[in-house]
Amino acid sequence: QVQLVESGGGLVQAGGSLRLVCAASGLTFSAYNMAWFRQTPGKEREFVAAISRGGGSTYSADSVKGRFTVSRDNAKNTAYLQMNSLKPEDTALYYCAATPSRIGVSQASFDYWGQGTQVTVSS
Repeated sequence: QVQLVESGGGLVQAGGSLRLVCAASGLTFSAYNMAWFRQTPGKEREFVAAISRGGGSTYSADSVKGRFTVSRDNAKNTAYLQMNSLKPEDTALYYCAATPSRIGVSQASFDYWGQGTQVTVSS
């Protein structure tokens, strides 16, 4: 019943922006910490950003700090990842994830996952 659906990915040139959206259903959204991960072929899935249940605390990986902003709207059961100043190395499949427990950078910390949305950044 729990479902996370990512959208908003696409093809952009370096320096451009995208906003990723994670729509959640089947869970009490405000009870879950949310996070974004990304994965490229041959690499482990890596942590990108996270936001606490009420949105009061956020964390971003050093590689995206200052460029990406995570947010959420609990009334809409939706989490977001605003990506600015995109670089080719940001190219990846981006996933959203949810956990009722403490946020961690390991994907094992998260109980529910979306199927991903592709972000491709050209030079």
